Amino acid sequence: MPPKITNSVAWQQAEILMQPAFIRVIDNLRKLLDESPWTGTYHDVLIWPPSTTDEIKALVTELLQSMETATPQEADEIRQTLARLPMPHPGYHLRLEHQQQQASIDLWELCYQVCFIKYSPVQESADVDTSLIDEFGEVDWLRLDAKAKELVEQAFAKLPES
Repeated sequence: MPPKITNSVAWQQAEILMQPAFIRVIDNLRKLLDESPWTGTYHDVLIWPPSTTDEIKALVTELLQSMETATPQEADEIRQTLARLPMPHPGYHLRLEHQQQQASIDLWELCYQVCFIKYSPVQESADVDTSLIDEFGEVDWLRLDAKAKELVEQAFAKLPES
């Protein structure tokens, strides 16, 4: 889950870091995939709050689909109903395969680990890793790349042995 950021300065710092972190994560994954027996494909996924039941997921999905053909009045009613239900957020996964084994890496979670200090998906909030921002308020690309490379290598090290 994305960390909650309530401080406007931290929000700006996170905005500065997220896109470059994503770029470095993808590039480092590509480099490791080139040298690895694993093959990978990228997939858009929906990430639901942990306590969401299958019935609620189905209901939300059905309501979102019905929005496409709803009249303006029906759309307002659907929006009101959706406002009371848990909503998924978009995710992006790298699905890996090697022989009969499969694994998945959540790319946004990996980016959050790069951008935040000791990020954990179970924590409500996280602190921006300001060591990745230089004295001019710009991305320190060398530090960012080193941290992204280290975290991507750790993710690959956790893959099942072949």
